[in-house]
Amino acid sequence: MRKLIFLVLVLVLGTGLLASFRKYTTVRVIADQTQSGSARPELEYLKAVNSAAPPKDPQLLFLLMGAYANANQQVEGAEFLAARLNEFGPRFSDPQKALYLSAIGLLRGQHASSVSLLHRMGYVKDTIAMLDQAKRLSGGQIFVVDWISGVVRAQLPGFFHQRQAAQDDLRWCAANIAKAPDIGWLREVDFQLGKLALAEGDQAKAQDYLRQSGYKSFDKPVTLTTPFSEDLLGGHAFAARRIAEVIPGRVYALSGFEFTEYYFVVSDDRRELIGIDAGTRADSAKTAYEALRAYAPNLPELTTIFVTHSHWDHIGGQAYFRGLHPKPRFYSRSNYKDEIDGELDAPGSIAKHFFGERFNLDDVRSFKPDATIDRPAELRIGGTRIALIPVHGGETHDAMFIHLPDLGVLFVGDFIMPYLGAPFVVEGDFQGLLDAIDIVVQKNPRYMLHGHEPLTRNFSSPEMLAQLKTNLAWLRDQVLTAIRRGDTRVAIHRANLIPPGLLGGRPDALVPYLILREHVIDRLYHQNVGYWQADLEGLDHLGDSDRAELLVDYLGLSEKRLVTAAEKMAADGKYELAASLLEASAARFGRTESIAKAERLVYLKLMEKYQNTDPFKYILYSAKIGEQTPPMVAIK
Repeated sequence: MRKLIFLVLVLVLGTGLLASFRKYTTVRVIADQTQSGSARPELEYLKAVNSAAPPKDPQLLFLLMGAYANANQQVEGAEFLAARLNEFGPRFSDPQKALYLSAIGLLRGQHASSVSLLHRMGYVKDTIAMLDQAKRLSGGQIFVVDWISGVVRAQLPGFFHQRQAAQDDLRWCAANIAKAPDIGWLREVDFQLGKLALAEGDQAKAQDYLRQSGYKSFDKPVTLTTPFSEDLLGGHAFAARRIAEVIPGRVYALSGFEFTEYYFVVSDDRRELIGIDAGTRADSAKTAYEALRAYAPNLPELTTIFVTHSHWDHIGGQAYFRGLHPKPRFYSRSNYKDEIDGELDAPGSIAKHFFGERFNLDDVRSFKPDATIDRPAELRIGGTRIALIPVHGGETHDAMFIHLPDLGVLFVGDFIMPYLGAPFVVEGDFQGLLDAIDIVVQKNPRYMLHGHEPLTRNFSSPEMLAQLKTNLAWLRDQVLTAIRRGDTRVAIHRANLIPPGLLGGRPDALVPYLILREHVIDRLYHQNVGYWQADLEGLDHLGDSDRAELLVDYLGLSEKRLVTAAEKMAADGKYELAASLLEASAARFGRTESIAKAERLVYLKLMEKYQNTDPFKYILYSAKIGEQTPPMVAIK
C-alpha cells in the first residue's frame, strides 16, 4: 500500500508541479537520501571508492563516470571528478591525469546542450581544451582517452571545426581495438563514424558503419560499450568469440560461443582430450568444438567430460558430445538429479531469454552421467592427475571443483555466481559459498577458471577471495540484523553497506563486492523473511491491473499524463520507477504507440545502467523490448 501512496504523490506532484519546482530538485533528493538512504546505492558506493583514494583499477573511475551519465547527473559527476583530480592530482602520473580529464570531458560534453546559449561557446571550448590536454598527457596511446575525445568531438556542431579531429581519434580507436577494455567499445566508434559520414552526405558509408555498430538507427538514447550480445536464436553471450590457451598446448578456453565457457585439457601423455562442462545447446557445442578442432587440428580424441554442476547451461549441449565417436565418458555429482528437477520447475520463457530459441529443455531433462561422485576422489586420465572435489558452493548443492594440481588449474564452475543460484528457482547457499572459498584458498591454484567469462575476469585470485569472504560475512551479519530490526529490503539496499577495511584493502576486491552486494542482500532477505513482512508487504495481492484502476478510475489520469510522468521519471534517472508505472499503464491502455515508445527508452536506459555489472538484468530488460545486441567484430 505504501508503494501505491508514493506513486500517487509522484504523479500528483510530478505531472502538475514538477516544472515549477525543478530548481529545487537537488535539495529534495539530498533531503530524501539523508532520511532513507540513496536510491542509487551503486552510485554512492562508487563515489565512496573513488573518494577513499585514487583507484588503482581505472575501471572504477569509468564505472563511476558511466553511473553519473546514466543517472543524468553529468554536472554533479564532472564536479565530483574535478574535486578528486584537485585532491589527488599531485600524486598522479600523466596517464592518470589524462583519464580523469577525459572522464570529466565526457560528462561536460553530454551536458553542453543544457548550458545557456550565452555561455555555451566558452563551455564547449573549455571542454575541447580539456580533451586536448588529456591526449597530450596520454601520448595519444590510451584507448579510452582517444575514444572519449573522438566521441565527444563527433557530436559537436560543425562551427567548432572538430570533425577531422573526431575522425582521426575514432579511426585510431578502430585500428587499435586490441588496446580497448573490450571489443564492445568499438560499437560507439562505428556509430560515430557513421554519423560523421552521414553529415558529409555519404549515405552508403554511413549505413555500413551503422550496421557494423549493431545499432538500429542514428537516433539512439544510450551508449553501449558492453561485450555482451543478445540474439533471438542463440541467446546471450558474455564476450566476443575467442579461443585462448590458458596453458599453451595444454588448457584451452573458448569464450563467446554461447552463454557458457568451454574448457578442454590435453592429457599428460597427449593421447586424450578432457572437457569441462558440456555447454547449453547441441548446436553451440558443435560450433565451439569444431572451432577448437580448426584452431588446433592435432588435438587427441575427446574421452572425458567433467560437469561442474547440472544447470541448464552446463549440460544442455551433452546431446552433441554423446554423438561423437568414441563417446566421451561423463562425470558429475551423485545428486545431479535433484538439481535438474529444480530447474524443470523454472518458468519456461526464462530459458529462451537466456539461451535462445534453439534451447531444448529435453537435452537437460535427459542428462545422465556415466559416473557419479559423492566424495572427494582422485583419478588419472592419460597420465594427468585430476582431483574431484564435491562442494555445496553458493549456487547449487551438486557443485564439483575439478583440480589439476600439477598444472595449477582449478575449474570452479559457478560456485560464486553473484545471484547465489539462478534467480528464478529456490536455491543458493551463502554458507556454502564461504566454505567453497576456503577450499579455493587452500588449493591456491595459479589459474582459477569459472563457468562464465566475467566470473573468471572479476573473481580471479584466491588472495582476493580470502578478503572477499571477510567482506561478505560482514554483509551477511548486517543484513540479518536489519531483518530482525524490521527493515525493508529497499532500506537495506539504500544503506550502502560497505565493510570496514574494504576501501583500504585489496583493490581487486572492490568491483567483485559491488557485483555481489545487491544479490547477496536479495537472496538472504528472501531466505530469512516470511511471506508477510514488517512493512506489511505480502498482505495484499495487488497487481498491475489494480494499480491501473487506481491511477485511471480513481485519480482520473489519462494515458498522456501517465506517459508524461514516466518520461519525467526517466529524465530524473528513475528508470525502475518509470518502468513500473508503464507496466500499470499498459495494463489499462494496452501497449499503445506512446507507451511502447516510453518503454523502449526506459528499458534501453536500464540496459545501459547494468551493462557492466549485471548481465542477467541486461538480458531481461533486453527481452522486455525485444532488443537484440549483435556481437562486435573488429574489421581488419
